[in-house]
Amino acid sequence: MLTTRRMLVQASLGVMAALNVPPLLAHAQDQRPVTRRIPSTGEAIPAVGLGTWITFNVGDDPTLRDECAQVMAAFFEAGGRMIDSSPMYGSSQPVVGYGLQKLGQPPGLFSAEKVWTSSGADGPNQIERSRRFWNVPRFDLIQVHNLLAWEAHLQTLFAMKAAGLVRYVGITTSEGRRHDLLEQIMRHEAVDFVQLTYNIIDREAEERILPLAAERGIAVIINRPFRQGVLTSRLDGEPMPAWAAEIGASSWAQFLLKFILSHPAVTVAIPATTRVDHVRENVAAAAGLLPNAVTRERMAAHVQEL
Repeated sequence: MLTTRRMLVQASLGVMAALNVPPLLAHAQDQRPVTRRIPSTGEAIPAVGLGTWITFNVGDDPTLRDECAQVMAAFFEAGGRMIDSSPMYGSSQPVVGYGLQKLGQPPGLFSAEKVWTSSGADGPNQIERSRRFWNVPRFDLIQVHNLLAWEAHLQTLFAMKAAGLVRYVGITTSEGRRHDLLEQIMRHEAVDFVQLTYNIIDREAEERILPLAAERGIAVIINRPFRQGVLTSRLDGEPMPAWAAEIGASSWAQFLLKFILSHPAVTVAIPATTRVDHVRENVAAAAGLLPNAVTRERMAAHVQEL
């Protein structure tokens, strides 16, 4: 494992050099969220998005819907753009649509949705239902959720892209599942995005998936950056290391997000939250300093020891 980690550090340094990232610390020019380019088009998007799994599944409760809208408002005010949802996420889709309507359809939105049905024939109808829930003219990105019926859905999505009905096509998995199939699709299909689980503990993607995304020019969305809150709960109450200030991390959430965002293959992370202060804190993690490869290993080792 030591040899593997050493090789990863060297590889990360090499990729950073190729991307003209300074060798000691990567940093933004100011305190606006750093943006990353989508390789297939060069479009730049902020490196922290907003997930909706569980947190936006609040049904018809008017108070909770308004709280979600407030989270969305704070997200956009802080400079965020990408909101990600799925038909799998209960009432999250109509709750996102409610928030967008209440906020006057923010022009900066990057809408990321998924198709999630075992029937390829049902895909177009499900996508249209999702679009009506959001009340957007079209989605920026539609992903095949957890690779379910991926061959049929990719045919649908590629046809929609050719017709101008969606801008980007992607695939997703979570919790480290089915990486072999994910890799196969990345090698042979012209997807724009791949979404997967990656965090300071779950680092399997560093071995093959993230390097392959960089090689193939595929944008990477990171889900479960906090292990669905397990990591932040575990670290809550532990003192931050003094050297965390060197990378501009003022909270454990920012510490964990900066680790993820500093990987040169990562395009955007999508933490989910129910709190306005947390969404501001999350987006702020993409501003200022980001750790280099050596500091990343120090961060991972510190968390493992706690």
